[in-house]
Amino acid sequence: MPLIDEYITYISSVRRYSRRTVEIYSGILREFADFASGDLLESLVPRMIRSYEVYLLDTRKDDPRTVNLHISVLSGFCKYLMKDGRLASNPARTVSRPKTEKRLPVFYREESMRDYFDKTAPYASEENLELLTGDDMVSRELYSKRLSRLIVSILYSTGIRRSELIGLIIGSVDFSRKVMKVRGKGDKTREIPLVPSLCDEISLYLQSVNTMENRARTASDPLLVTPNGAKLYPVFVDRVIKSELGQVAGITGRKSPHVLRHSLATELLNEGADLNSIKEMLGHSSLAATQVYTHNSVEKLKSVYVNAHPRAKSGGKNGD
Repeated sequence: MPLIDEYITYISSVRRYSRRTVEIYSGILREFADFASGDLLESLVPRMIRSYEVYLLDTRKDDPRTVNLHISVLSGFCKYLMKDGRLASNPARTVSRPKTEKRLPVFYREESMRDYFDKTAPYASEENLELLTGDDMVSRELYSKRLSRLIVSILYSTGIRRSELIGLIIGSVDFSRKVMKVRGKGDKTREIPLVPSLCDEISLYLQSVNTMENRARTASDPLLVTPNGAKLYPVFVDRVIKSELGQVAGITGRKSPHVLRHSLATELLNEGADLNSIKEMLGHSSLAATQVYTHNSVEKLKSVYVNAHPRAKSGGKNGD
């Protein structure tokens, strides 16, 4: 499908969308093309897009969020075709979207994460590093535990995305300035401050890799590697998070890299950080994406109000 291939090349090479996003967009456009089963350009009309929406909702039973994603992808495709006059207008804009329930970000409690880091502290210690002697079974096990903890530490301390974690190289960390340079969505880079303890943990981890691989690595090598010496990949990171957080009694819900990102944003907001600073740290393109975290702070404020305010404790009645 030449038109779709052309657009996919555009968002991949020009817009620099992530590989996962490109795969999703490609799949959605090809699904629509199969549904329309005719000339793709002629199929991009409100009636056909609306029929596709009904098909997704009623026949496939997709949830409203998924359907909205499909329409958004079609809208972006139409905008691309409008640029050089192949479409006069954007037909997707006239199609009403299904309503979705506003999902609030899930986050882990500070005390639960503290419990995790307390229990796993030995795996990040210098004493533990001395037990790594080479590529034997004991060393591989100790290395795996050190790597797993560091993955959680970086995600929770910096709030970076899974893809950004995987893309880190040794040169991403500036130990003298205590900052990490991260390449995010749209190929945009940002610097994130690192607490001294995380710098120390990364430094000790790098020493463990040198021992395991019996060589000195360069600044362009991946920062984090699997016990087999390979670059991290999405499924590996997801498995680590599920395994590591699964041992924490206070964490019973969803366990994912993104929830760690939510947790950092929520804690920063609760501690008084302003939204713009959090936006820059998370790499959000707009403040609207960051504002969703204010709900959790409002809930905390409500709890404080009910427990502390005289009128709240008296049920809102005048006087004592």
